[in-house]
This record gives sequence, structure tokens and C-alpha cells, in this order.
Amino acid sequence: MNVEGTNGNASVSVGSGNQPAPTYLSSSLMGDFVSDWSPLHDASINGRLLALKKLINQGNRVNSTTADCVSPLHEACLGGHPACASVLLKHGANVNAATIDWNTPLFNACVSGSVDCLNLLLENGASPHAVCDLASPIHEAAKRGHTQCIETLVSHGVSADLNIKHLGTPLYVACQHQQVDCAKKLLETGPLSLMQLCRLCIWRCLKCEKQHTLNELLLPEELKQFILYF
Repeated sequence: MNVEGTNGNASVSVGSGNQPAPTYLSSSLMGDFVSDWSPLHDASINGRLLALKKLINQGNRVNSTTADCVSPLHEACLGGHPACASVLLKHGANVNAATIDWNTPLFNACVSGSVDCLNLLLENGASPHAVCDLASPIHEAAKRGHTQCIETLVSHGVSADLNIKHLGTPLYVACQHQQVDCAKKLLETGPLSLMQLCRLCIWRCLKCEKQHTLNELLLPEELKQFILYF
């Protein structure tokens, strides 16, 4: 449940077993004319659905942004709250809005790992592709170990081998951050390499189905090891 401070400017989330959970704090200073932070943003990132609906009914604009062009939809997806994201989209939230850092709501869904938010955005016309190489959704999902997000993005046309100059491929990023499951999924998803294709061709030519069959052939040991490492 959520426990709000008496000044209305802070909140503390309490999870199961009365253990404190991560929370996002707002300040009375975050509501000036540049809209650095608004009650709509606060409700969105903290998943306060009833408060969000009330604020929208009171006339708060769903596409209001901070000085960094962060919208409430960005925050709902960053917090992993599909119900809040759905309400914002139904009231006209811009599904492809980008921040000054080129982060889209879909990119933020890959940050949080919320597949529900990701699918919701795609259903409402979000582009699965990066607006800019500085913020690639599939690379972000690989970095954070969100395998299901990678599967969803690939199924919507994003290349599993997308190579960005300063990042490399999603597989490289997954390995760099020791995300083993993501690396396995990307290896399964991506096309076979030339080396793998060569192994396949050799196996088919030799008609070897078992390792002991291969060992019986008069082949150099290096070639045997190459064929076996498949």
C-alpha cells in the first residue's frame, strides 16, 4: 500500500512483509510554469490510477511535459504501470513522444521491463524502432536483462543484430552486462553466422548424426573440434 506524508509532497511505498519499496518523491517546487514536475507525472510514475483519473477529469493535460520533455506517459511506462498508461493513451497521450534524450515511452518500458506496457504501446501505434541511436529500446532491454521485451521487439520487426556504432549489437551489450538469458535468446533469434552455416554444411555432407560417427572418420583433430563445436 502507499503511505503519503502529511505535507502531500512525499510518498512511501510499503511492500509485502512491511518492507519499504522504491518510491518517487515530488516537491512543492515541482509545479511551476515550466512544469518540471506535475501531479499528473507523480500519479503516473507511482501507479496511482484513481488519482490519475481524477486529475485528468479536472482538466490536467495528459501531454503536459517537463523542461526535459518528459510526459506522464513516459513516467507511467518507466514505473511499469500499464493501467495508468492505458488511461493516458485513451485520453490522447502522444505514444511516440521523445524527451530531450530521445527516450520514448516504449524505450522507458524497456527500461522497466514491463512487457504489458510495451505491448500496450505497440497496440496503440508506437514505433518499436529507436528515434535516435542514443536511445535504442532493444539495446536497453538487452542491457537490463529483459528477455521478453527483446522477444516482443524482434516480433515487431526490430533486428536482433542491430549494430550501433557506440554500443555494438544487442548481443554485445547483453554479454557486456552479463545478461546470460538475453544473450541466449539473441543467439536463438539472430541469423546463423557464416561459421555456423559451414558446420551445418559439413554435417550434412558427412551425414554425421552422432559424435562417435564423426570420431570414426579420418579427419584432422582440428576439423573434428570445429565440427563438434556447434
